[in-house]
Amino acid sequence: PPDEGHQYGHSKAEYFSAGIEGALIVLAAAGIFATALPRLIHPQALETAVLGLGVSAAATAINLAMALVLQRAGRRHHSITLEADGKHLMTDVWTSIGVIAGVALVFATGWLLLDPLVALAVAAYIIWTGVGLMRRSVSGLLDAAISRDEQNEITKLFTEYSRRHGISFHALRTRQAGARRFVSFHVLVPDAWTVAQAHGLCEEIEARVRSMVPHASVDTHIEPISDPASYEDQGLDR
Repeated sequence: PPDEGHQYGHSKAEYFSAGIEGALIVLAAAGIFATALPRLIHPQALETAVLGLGVSAAATAINLAMALVLQRAGRRHHSITLEADGKHLMTDVWTSIGVIAGVALVFATGWLLLDPLVALAVAAYIIWTGVGLMRRSVSGLLDAAISRDEQNEITKLFTEYSRRHGISFHALRTRQAGARRFVSFHVLVPDAWTVAQAHGLCEEIEARVRSMVPHASVDTHIEPISDPASYEDQGLDR
């Protein structure tokens, strides 16, 4: 929640958490590479461990269920931390699947190189997952805009109100901070409108935007539509 020193809240802390998890995922993949490469150069015979593989398969099923729940919750609540936790668990799932698949393929074909090749493929996928998390974290820390689809919905709303009320809009800006979104724009109204009339319409528009963009804080600025100065304040410095 917001406090005196952080009046927009602490939602961006999620990006640090997710970025660290992404780095740990990449580190785990590097460990798999380090283990698999020597076996690729010098193939080694595998030992049969049916009980161990059975336990691994059971643990993998449990991790898969937990990972899917976490990722679904992350998408529903717009929480990159929950998604990162789910992806972290999924790397364990793919690692275990790689181990089981590698052992099964070697025993089925007798080709020892299949085990390290499968491990390298799994490691490459895990790196892709970890790098993706880190990129999303950096993007969030740099105030990435909300999705293009959501921005298009807001623009359609502007068109609707412009036609109905003879008003105009500009300076639409959006950003995300964890689950929280921030939307701001200027509303240009006829000069003859009273402050109360313009404010009432802005309240209605803000409510519509909040209904389209979950967890959004919406800020509007009213300007007279015929004043040239109203069109000179669209940059960040104004």
